[in-house]
Amino acid sequence: MKKLRDGYVINQVNHLKFPLFKPSPIVRNRLIFSGRVQKVGFRLETYELAKRLGLTGWVKNRADKNVEAEIQGENAKILFLIQYLKSLKRASVSDVEIQKMSLADDEINFQVIK
Repeated sequence: MKKLRDGYVINQVNHLKFPLFKPSPIVRNRLIFSGRVQKVGFRLETYELAKRLGLTGWVKNRADKNVEAEIQGENAKILFLIQYLKSLKRASVSDVEIQKMSLADDEINFQVIK
């Protein structure tokens, strides 16, 4: 079942049409998504979308059943990612806590932390 869901998630993100993003400042945010966000492909969706948007950072499950991410890139793209994840039907995001952070100069990709 997981393989089927993962294929669905990847296909959804690969066919997503992006808006025309206006240039915006590079920022880094710690995001904590709460709600029904584990065991629904949420980390994979975050990873695939962040890669397509050219964002860097990481995403991981937390013991409190929330999902935490540190994401760096253009602010407009991060805001798009947040709105997209909040709109997922498989998941149910009840809240997103956003904390601004200092930029990480040496980061080059996005990863899922197990």
